[in-house]
Amino acid sequence: MEPGIVVDVERLIAFRRDLHRHPELGFEERRTAALVAERLAELGWQVTTGLAETGVVGTLSNGDGPTIGIRADMDALPMTEASGRAWSSQTDGLFHGCGHDGHTTVLLALAEHLAESRAFRGTIVLIFQPAEEGLGGGRVMVEEGLFDRFACEAVYGFHNMPLLPLGRAAVKAGPSMASQDTFKVTFRGRGGHAAMPHLARDAVLATAEAACALQGLIARETDPHVAAALSVTELHAGTTHNVIPADGWLGGTVRTLDTATREALEAGIGRVCAGVARARNVETEVDYRRGFPVLVNDAHCAGVMRKAVAKALGTDALDDGFKPLLAAEDFAYMLEARPGAYVLLGQRDDDHTAMVHNPAFDFNDKLIPIAVRVLAALAGQ
Repeated sequence: MEPGIVVDVERLIAFRRDLHRHPELGFEERRTAALVAERLAELGWQVTTGLAETGVVGTLSNGDGPTIGIRADMDALPMTEASGRAWSSQTDGLFHGCGHDGHTTVLLALAEHLAESRAFRGTIVLIFQPAEEGLGGGRVMVEEGLFDRFACEAVYGFHNMPLLPLGRAAVKAGPSMASQDTFKVTFRGRGGHAAMPHLARDAVLATAEAACALQGLIARETDPHVAAALSVTELHAGTTHNVIPADGWLGGTVRTLDTATREALEAGIGRVCAGVARARNVETEVDYRRGFPVLVNDAHCAGVMRKAVAKALGTDALDDGFKPLLAAEDFAYMLEARPGAYVLLGQRDDDHTAMVHNPAFDFNDKLIPIAVRVLAALAGQ
């Protein structure tokens, strides 16, 4: 740690690994939330619990100055771990495959440092958010009055990034992570004997053709300079080899970095699938659901975060060649409600090469003091 940053790194690593052993799903982070609230209270922070069920908010003031929020997520993923670490998950089918155990630990480490040093002016609001993994805990916190109760002038978030080396960081103004929409398209025909297809109306053929035809929305209807992804990830039809089923369906996700492309792809899915259905004499039903919005960094706040990274890690630490991700993040809801910025902090080294959401992933404990330095520099501006 650099001079002036005082945290017990070994104790924090032990805490992080304990969280890793005991993962909890979104809106079920009761053990994690209790540990967070207890530690914040011990450090002298004012603690609020129960926001979005298991969310925890800590506030600390030190004279006149701005009120800024800093957010970390707490939930785990419903997947089986294969990291081989001694501190691997003790719950079958559930593990911290995205590093939220590390994020929670980093924010508590920041709480410890700020309580001891008072190296800031104004009010710091630490937001421990539940249910980031697809459940929209950030949206729920905003809807339940997060920023009415805690009047943040700006809000900041962070995430470990295995695609960046340890000690590097990426943050820029504008769209930085994608919207996240899902779709399910059902085709309904008439079932029949596989040896007499002329007496049926084949929903399987329509489903298969639509899965291919939808890729034309990206390849031929989306500006090639625009980042967007349409992935068909599910195909379902039939139960046996000699029966043409009456229906079939496909599902997938759409990711974009701007509203116009998002709307065009939503409309295009309906148009293409309706056309396939007409061509194959079957009926279709499209269920398109909008999820997380595009995560957009405010220009001023992105500049503030960049200054914090440069102060903590040096100007060479900023990787301006890192492209916006088509992964999604529900911190976007907070950035719709307040200006702010989201920074990606590199964690890759020889022992940590797996990407998040990979069974072999583990948070790099060496990132803890690095992240605290960056967030302490942010709080001190």
